[in-house]
Amino acid sequence: MPAKHAIGNVIANAELLEMAMAYGPSCVLCAAARLGVADALGDAERSASEIAAACRADPSSMYRLLRAMAALGLLEETQQQHFRLTEMGRPLRKDVPESSWAAVVFWADLLADFWSHLAECVRTGQNAAQVMEKAAIATRWSQYPEANAIFRAVMGTAPAENYALIVDAWQFPAGGIVADLGGGGGALIRAVLERHPKLRGMLVDRDESIEAAAAHFNGSPTAERCELIAADLSEHVPKGADVYMLKHVLHGLTDAKAVAMLRHCRAAVPVAGRLLVIEFVLPDIVSGPVPELVGRFMSDLNMMAVTGGRERSEHEWRILLEEAGFGLIRNIPVPELDVSILEAHPISAS
Repeated sequence: MPAKHAIGNVIANAELLEMAMAYGPSCVLCAAARLGVADALGDAERSASEIAAACRADPSSMYRLLRAMAALGLLEETQQQHFRLTEMGRPLRKDVPESSWAAVVFWADLLADFWSHLAECVRTGQNAAQVMEKAAIATRWSQYPEANAIFRAVMGTAPAENYALIVDAWQFPAGGIVADLGGGGGALIRAVLERHPKLRGMLVDRDESIEAAAAHFNGSPTAERCELIAADLSEHVPKGADVYMLKHVLHGLTDAKAVAMLRHCRAAVPVAGRLLVIEFVLPDIVSGPVPELVGRFMSDLNMMAVTGGRERSEHEWRILLEEAGFGLIRNIPVPELDVSILEAHPISAS
C-alpha cells in the first residue's frame, strides 16, 4: 500500500500497514450484509436516504458506508447520493442464486470475533471460545440465533461441479458404495455419483445437516443412488461402504479427537476398502514467502482460534492415520483447489 493511502499522518512500512488495515474491506462487507444494503437495493437504483430508511439506519452514516462500498466496486454511484448494485455486489443479496450473504456473515462477523482473540489463543493454547469463557465474554456465535444455520449454509453447499477436480484426481471403483462423512450439503458425493453412474452413495452428517442436505438432492439424478444418514461421527461411523471420504473434517479437531474419529472409520472400512482424507497439507519447512500457501496457514490459525484443530503436514497426517489403524498409501495433490487427497488403507493390528 503506497504511503499516500495511509490513514492520518501515519508513516510506516507499506506492506506491514497494508496487512494491518486489511480488516477494513471485511468490516465494510460485514456491515453491508448485516444491514441488508444489497436487499434494500435489489435491482433498482435508490437514493442513500431511501436505502437508510429501508435498513433503519442513520442517513448520513449510511451514505458514508455506501461511498466506501462504491470505492470497493460493490456499488455504483449513478448520481450524487444515488446507488445501484454492481455484478460484484449482487451476491450480497439473500434472494439471488449462489448468494454470498451467509459466507460474508460467517467469515467477517462470526469467525472474525474468534480471530480477535488470536494472541491469547497463542499465549494459552486454548481456542477463542475457551479464552472468552474464562473472561466472561459471550461469543458472537452464541448471541446470534441463526449462527448454526449460517454454518450449514456455507459448508458443503457449493455446486457439485466445483468438486469435479477432486473426483477426477482419484480412480474410484467401477461399482460399490462411497460414503461422504461430514459432507454438509452433499456437493462432493453428488459430484462422485454424477461422474460415476454405477456407484451408490452415503451422505453421513448430523441431523440438522442431513435435513438441510435433502433440499440439494431434490430433483437431482443422484437422489435415488444416495442414502442420507444422520449420525454423530465422534461416536459412530456407519458400515456398508467400500470407500469413505472425509473432506475438511479432521482439520477442525484436536489430534486426540481426530484419532478417535479415524478409529471409528477404521471400524467401518472393510479390509479391501479405502479412506480418502481430503485436506490441506502443510510443508515441513517454510523457508521464505510462499504466497500460494498463505491460505493454508491462515486456515491453520483459523482452526486454532475457532475449533482448537489444526492443519497438518504429510508426516503429521501419516502419524495420525497410523495411530488409528490406517496406512498412508499416497498423497495426491489437487493444486487447482489447493487440497490433497490422502489415500489410506486399513492395516492389521500388530
